[in-house]
Amino acid sequence: MPTAEPAGSLTDSMHAPLEGVAPVRRRVFGITLFWRTFILLSLLLLASAVGWYQLFRKLEYEPRLVDNARQVASLVNLSRAALIHSDAIARVSLIKTLAEQEKVRILPHEPGDKFDLFAHDELERRMSNELIARLGPDTVVASRVNNEPGLWVGFSIEGDSYWLLMDRSRVGALLGGSTWLLWLATLGGVSLVGAALLARLINRPLKQLSIAAARVRDGDYQRSRLDESAMSSEIREVNVGFNRMADQLSKIEQDRAEMLAGISHDLRTPLARLRLETEMSVPDEEAREHMAADIAQVDTIIDKFLDYARPDHLTLTEMPLGDLVHESATPFALRDDMEFQIEVAPELRVLGDDVELMRVLSNLLENARRYGKTPGTEVTRVRIAATARDGVVILRVRDHGAGVAPEQLSSLTRPFFRGDAARTSATGAGLGLAIVAKMVQNMGGSLELANSPTGGLLAIVRLQQAPDTRVPTKSMKKRRGTENV
Repeated sequence: MPTAEPAGSLTDSMHAPLEGVAPVRRRVFGITLFWRTFILLSLLLLASAVGWYQLFRKLEYEPRLVDNARQVASLVNLSRAALIHSDAIARVSLIKTLAEQEKVRILPHEPGDKFDLFAHDELERRMSNELIARLGPDTVVASRVNNEPGLWVGFSIEGDSYWLLMDRSRVGALLGGSTWLLWLATLGGVSLVGAALLARLINRPLKQLSIAAARVRDGDYQRSRLDESAMSSEIREVNVGFNRMADQLSKIEQDRAEMLAGISHDLRTPLARLRLETEMSVPDEEAREHMAADIAQVDTIIDKFLDYARPDHLTLTEMPLGDLVHESATPFALRDDMEFQIEVAPELRVLGDDVELMRVLSNLLENARRYGKTPGTEVTRVRIAATARDGVVILRVRDHGAGVAPEQLSSLTRPFFRGDAARTSATGAGLGLAIVAKMVQNMGGSLELANSPTGGLLAIVRLQQAPDTRVPTKSMKKRRGTENV
């Protein structure tokens, strides 16, 4: 890291990268409750359909297969017996009758006939085995003979071989076809639609509760109301309880703000009298200075209370971030115990409130001054940098102090929280970082605190980037009379 410049100097021409923390791993893939419920219901319905199919196959499908094979074997046996016991003239008439009325043809089995066995799948093999078992081992069951499809059964009569051809429709509905596939596809589609509707019905109240909870978290109590006339009694009770809770939180928040503002305002008058009496009646100069410092500290704490009780509603406008950073850092740069390095592009603009944003920067710098002194020295070195990405401006304020215990990082923005002795050597109200977090949130941003790998506390402030990034013609530095920053 470059050597710090002399105390009180500011520069915006630094090009060394800002030391930061390792990037936070964000969850890339997540599944919502709707899709989780939908998938589980779909799997349940699919498993149920498979179970019903297996039950149908065991109790109905396979027994019908055996019965069908028996009927075919009976037809073959009857045809063979009729042919055996009939004379030549009657045999011709019988074959003609079978072909016309029963759709059964009997043809001679020639040695050169080409055929495909009736064994394309497990069901066809089972039916073939059943026919062979009933008609004899020399029986041939084929699905195609000389490229003519059908159900062919080969048998012998007094040494002569014949083919008995039946229409495959006798077993087609049982062994295959598109009808049952169409019904299965329709059932699956209806089941998926039903699962989606059921999942949506279950998920909708939870989704509304999640949105309402987020609004309560952001302090929007008026728009967080839930429907108290829901049909489900469980959902209705939850909604009623949530609304009552939101009402209580709103009242508590209002009472807290009014109490803090009232107490802080009422303390100002006696403090002013104490300051005047101290300056007029205490002869010891050193004691008078200590008393005045104590009164000033109490006055500062009151300012913190007023800041924390400030209303949340702000009007955001475009403003140059670089000018605000320089203007906020100027009072601290005039001190002998602070050194600065600033890397903020002059054309970088954000959406915010200039008063609130300067309070944010002042609180961060005051926190660094108190608790971020470089170990072994009485000087606080602060580095400020800002970058823009995807419509968000990331402002980093880092000191080179001792840092914070990792388990305390999440508590630093809690009101009245005090860390370990290393960072609480100075007195205060414990509201500085809580005020920063609240003000940044009011401007639609976020605050993240972390320890830098090379030492010190790093504050990462994310703000909305202004759509117009042009350099202003009249900067805030000149308007506020800080041309020499």
